[in-house]
Amino acid sequence: MGYADTFDLVVIGAGPGGYTAALRAAALGMKCACVEREARVGGVCLNVGCIPSKALLDSSEYYALARGSFATHGIRLSGLSFDLAAMMARKDEVVRGLTQNVRGLLDAAGVAVIRGEARLAGPSSVRVKAAGSTGETGPDEIVLSAKNILLATGSEPVQAPSLPFDGAVIVDSTAALSFDSVPERLAVVGGGAIGLELGSVWARLGSAVTIIEMLPKIAPAMDGQVSRTLLRLLKKQGLEIETGVRVTGADVSGKEARLTIVKDGAERVLACDKVLVAVGRRPSNNGLGLAEAGVALDPRGRIAVDAFFRSSVPTIRAIGDLIPGPMLAHKAAAEGKAAVESMAGLAAEVRYDAIPGIVYTNPEAAGVGATEEDLKDRKVPFRAGSYPFTGVGRARCLGETDGFVKVLAHARTDRVLGVHMVGPRASDLIAEAVLAIESGASAEDLGRIVHGHPTFSEALMEASLAASDNK
Repeated sequence: MGYADTFDLVVIGAGPGGYTAALRAAALGMKCACVEREARVGGVCLNVGCIPSKALLDSSEYYALARGSFATHGIRLSGLSFDLAAMMARKDEVVRGLTQNVRGLLDAAGVAVIRGEARLAGPSSVRVKAAGSTGETGPDEIVLSAKNILLATGSEPVQAPSLPFDGAVIVDSTAALSFDSVPERLAVVGGGAIGLELGSVWARLGSAVTIIEMLPKIAPAMDGQVSRTLLRLLKKQGLEIETGVRVTGADVSGKEARLTIVKDGAERVLACDKVLVAVGRRPSNNGLGLAEAGVALDPRGRIAVDAFFRSSVPTIRAIGDLIPGPMLAHKAAAEGKAAVESMAGLAAEVRYDAIPGIVYTNPEAAGVGATEEDLKDRKVPFRAGSYPFTGVGRARCLGETDGFVKVLAHARTDRVLGVHMVGPRASDLIAEAVLAIESGASAEDLGRIVHGHPTFSEALMEASLAASDNK
């Protein structure tokens, strides 16, 4: 079959973690193969996750701006409408272009990209069944020998027992990226990043959206002040958001679902046309042959790894959503690079306290490092400095003044411990905060850096100065 030689590395999964690892391995001179079961590389992120959702968020945001805030800039429009099919076609083209680009990078680097279902056949071999094959053995199956194996198969949506997916009315995030019409009433079960983002898309296009979150706050991983502010601003935009609510059942009749929801012991029914279930994701490790290969799992079903991403079988490593930590594409990519570098004997690590989390609503929310709640729970002495976007000239020029930046610094050393924000361009502004934490900068360091004027980044500068003990 052309794959008789032993590879230095076989990567299973061509998502952000997998393709980043494969490209780094090739750059380090390793002979590398990457096995992917889908027709296109890129994994969930590029094909049915991060990228298509952001494409729809951007398209729907333009429409929302045209309907609203353009008038405040003296731009008056009439007869405004949108073409959903054109939005979807643009989204698909963005995905196609990016996946083709990644495939081109892999090919140019000399990575052998093999399509098929992969299964561990031991500590140093991977059995690959060609896509579409039904036989367990035979001519459409190959065995790859490898000095190292890296598992990077990502995750899949969790299905709530009370809300089984039917692909028509009760759907997962993949289906919610491709509705052929705007649902009149959309219920989103789950107030995390996926639910908030996709709920925002369809609300901007005219759907009556109700977001239902079981926990006391939305965006539960975010700093509490950010979460509360985001809740207020999203409600102001017309989204109905209920927290501390459980969905105990769903009755689907025709094209309508009637959800039974319970809050504070009181039960009621919510009728809707579509239900997006976004209650989390779980590792996609079925069919990998982990047990047979001796790869141990932790109590939550994730692969247990050491500091070098080695599983209980030292030649088999795992990264991304398969192992503990936040399920984020950039976390997987960082781990993929570090895992390959450790194979090569290089010093490599991932700073988990410097991994940003982002919610791409409008306004955006972002955070990195410890939250204020974390520091209080751990009794770490800290100072908090914040600055509102109302005081930022660039934000006033754009007309996007909602939100703030908050910097948390150690009370004695002034070292930046966390940065949290909600407001315009937060997804980009957080990068400077990541660098500050990664490099061990103080709040004074961050505040003394000369920031361009007028820019959104001045909010981070001012919040840093407020947090610093240098008055």
